[in-house]
Amino acid sequence: MAAITRLVKRTSPLSSVARGFSSHAPPCKEERNVQWVFLGCPGVGKGTYASRLCNLLGVPHIATGDLVRHELASNGPLSSQLSEIVNQGKLVSDEIIISLLSKRLADGEAKGESGFILDGFPRTINQAEILEGVTDIDLVVNLKLQEEALLAKCLGRRICNQCGGNFNIASISVKGENGRPGMVMAPLLPPAHCMSKLITRSDDTEAVVKERLRIYNEKSQPVEEFYRSRGKLLEFDLPGGIPESWPKLLQALNLDDYEEKQSVAA
Repeated sequence: MAAITRLVKRTSPLSSVARGFSSHAPPCKEERNVQWVFLGCPGVGKGTYASRLCNLLGVPHIATGDLVRHELASNGPLSSQLSEIVNQGKLVSDEIIISLLSKRLADGEAKGESGFILDGFPRTINQAEILEGVTDIDLVVNLKLQEEALLAKCLGRRICNQCGGNFNIASISVKGENGRPGMVMAPLLPPAHCMSKLITRSDDTEAVVKERLRIYNEKSQPVEEFYRSRGKLLEFDLPGGIPESWPKLLQALNLDDYEEKQSVAA
């Protein structure tokens, strides 16, 4: 856990971007890079939007799901235990996640990284309390998507087994009803040379996806209230796919002007 404590001591002017989202957030004593968390159901798009924001703000994107998959592929000491947990659609224990995250932060510190966006952590109150004890979180972005669209999106995920690219073959159209807006999400298709190399993650079956959502609703949603009570939660309803959602997310984060300035500077 010391690795987390050391990481947040580094400073950068980017922390000024993080202020202003919550009237309850205390001012930073020093300028430093943003330290954000992305929450949301499995498959909602946390990784996609967190990665884009990391590229924009120049901070590392730390996805616990990627840490787990890397450990699984490495045949390390936790790989067999993780394989059984993931294939059953269960949540990985706090102890394992903390171990993997601590190692990732220590490796990043050694490379001179500053700030972060955490994707998929914390998922439980216990994890949130552990994280609060070792670092300051400026903002928690809670992404939401209608369940019908979310299930179709999860089942449409594909990975290129050659380049590792992530794609989605689902063409989603949800009718608006009872005051709920309709939604259209176009597929994210791969280039032609990847088309024949697409594979499905072993845990992206309907039964496993529904089990992940059930567990999330049961155990993870209270984390939203944990951060809401601290004035750090920004709830964002995805209005559609990336073209519709990205500009609106930047507006919600007060970053639309920041992106334009970065583009001009480039």
